[in-house]
Amino acid sequence: MLSAALKHRTGPATSWWPVTSFGVDPWLAGCAAALLALGLVMVGSASMSVAERELGQPFYYVMRQGLFAGAGLLLGAGVLMVPLRVWERAGPLLVALAALLLLVIFVPGLGREVNGSLRWIALGPVNLQPSEVAKLFTIIYLAGYLVRHRDAVRSSAAGFLRPMVLLLLLVVLMLLEPDFGAAAVLLATAMGMMWLGGVRLLQFSLLLVLVAGALALLAWLEPYRLERLTIFLNPWKDPFDSGFQLTQALIAFGRGEWFGVGLGESVQKLFYLPEAHTDFVFAVLAEELGLLGAAVVIVLFAALVWRALRIGHCAQLSERPFAGYLAWGLGLWIGLQAFINIGVNTGVLPTKGLTLPLMSYGGSSLVVNCVALALLMRVDYETRKEDRMTQRKGRRRS
Repeated sequence: MLSAALKHRTGPATSWWPVTSFGVDPWLAGCAAALLALGLVMVGSASMSVAERELGQPFYYVMRQGLFAGAGLLLGAGVLMVPLRVWERAGPLLVALAALLLLVIFVPGLGREVNGSLRWIALGPVNLQPSEVAKLFTIIYLAGYLVRHRDAVRSSAAGFLRPMVLLLLLVVLMLLEPDFGAAAVLLATAMGMMWLGGVRLLQFSLLLVLVAGALALLAWLEPYRLERLTIFLNPWKDPFDSGFQLTQALIAFGRGEWFGVGLGESVQKLFYLPEAHTDFVFAVLAEELGLLGAAVVIVLFAALVWRALRIGHCAQLSERPFAGYLAWGLGLWIGLQAFINIGVNTGVLPTKGLTLPLMSYGGSSLVVNCVALALLMRVDYETRKEDRMTQRKGRRRS
């Protein structure tokens, strides 16, 4: 096998990886910690004025974000203790739970509507966003599916299309909320995983065309979606209505110049830029920290995604396919969502209601991101453990 040949030539797949004394990859952990800390600072800076005006508590949002971060880290610590084989076996159950959560939104009295979108389940003082959970659970399920049906995925259309039918159900439920952005990220991540799983080029190309056509049709059928998809091309055409949010974000980037106006000195967050602490926190960061600060964030995300893909690659070399597909899927998801959010903030992509992973305000997103990172660390840990055992066996034989 190719993986065996590579290991024979280069030694254990992860033997050269730098790791901390307690076994955590420092690049992955360091990038995640930096993004999380910077996110807390920027949420506090971007939300103080809004929180003071609306709630009379300037630190309301940043305190909640801190609590969400603490909950995410605690839950992530628990997830880190769970063997990957448990997640692999639980994949079908998890994706069924994801579909159930998406259905619960539409139960009267349980779903909560905000700004015309029914995306949350009210759980007392907090709201659960099922689409965030669904993305994670779907990635876990697809990773297991690619292992169980590897030959079918690579040799037949049926093996490729079966999980797509289930995925279509989840996407339809997201579109009914509506949450076009989450549906697009889920589809793109799933298709990326299927491609890495070895699906035939012709089948993948046909499905890609069908998905692109379906998304285009959905956008065309809903006037507000079509407006969002076209206004980013020229937001100054209607700067006080449909293009208002994007023009204010672009003004923030322009004010930031090279080194920013200073932390806490943003003007756009003072009721000019809507959703400054959620979807457009990157624009506030660029205004206060400048091009330098924005570039640092982009580099941190690039390093985190690269590390996730590298962890997946090393897991595949160690003949741990589920771990490899899982790491690849998580890396693709985080990378795609960060790319889309930053693209929206800079006017490169149409406006979508997607958070910036680890940085934007939002409990569900932050907690699920922490769990995803814990799973990545678990993949890294088990891969290195397997390589050490293989190395010891080789020494005993010699």
